[in-house]
Amino acid sequence: MAEPESIPQLPDLRIKIFSDGADLDSILDAYQKGVVKGFTTNPTLMAQAGITHYLTFAREVLRVVTDLPVSFEVFDDDFGGMYRQAHVLHELGSNVYVKIPITNTRGEPSVPLIERLSGEGIKLNVTAMMTLAQVQAVHDVLPDDAQAVISVFAGRIADSGRDPVPIMQEALNILRPKPGAELLWASPREALNILQADAIGCPIITVTPDLLKKAALFGKDLEEFSLETVKMFYNDAAKSGFRI
Repeated sequence: MAEPESIPQLPDLRIKIFSDGADLDSILDAYQKGVVKGFTTNPTLMAQAGITHYLTFAREVLRVVTDLPVSFEVFDDDFGGMYRQAHVLHELGSNVYVKIPITNTRGEPSVPLIERLSGEGIKLNVTAMMTLAQVQAVHDVLPDDAQAVISVFAGRIADSGRDPVPIMQEALNILRPKPGAELLWASPREALNILQADAIGCPIITVTPDLLKKAALFGKDLEEFSLETVKMFYNDAAKSGFRI
């Protein structure tokens, strides 16, 4: 009989988990539990959460989270507007990382803006990246001592039918000369992605609250899991009063 498979638990992993969302209660809960090492959000998540006052929400988050990185995203489509918004967000707190999308909606690269802001000492989270060419372009303009997060959307890469692991491994190689520029595995689709990202040495992964709950199942006995699933089907059928 084969030895039981050894699956690490969250505290055993090297990777830093950043909670991704815009629900203040979930942010507070994750912060108090101490599992996550940072927080990210974006305009889509904020809209889904019913946020209507951007800076009010940002200040509420920063009132709670004072000692971990928090990423807030600009949303202007003009690079001049992005620059202004980046400075407003930067001034909110020393733990703020300003999220800059890799292009605007016209597909124009934001690399010159990234170079300007990082040169001014603003901590950036460059987001919505999916190609190694984008990673290389950002790496090339970051100062050697820059503090930055490079968010590559591995989950969306997988949605396109491509294996994200080799891409993320090569992104790590590109960023290696600048250790302050940390690769982030963005948009994970399943809890397994946490283990995949950790296995290749990716420094950070964003995890939504629902995926974080699933990660508590790491190492769960599969016979037990199977029986629980059968019981779930049976109980739900009984509650529904199904007849055949």
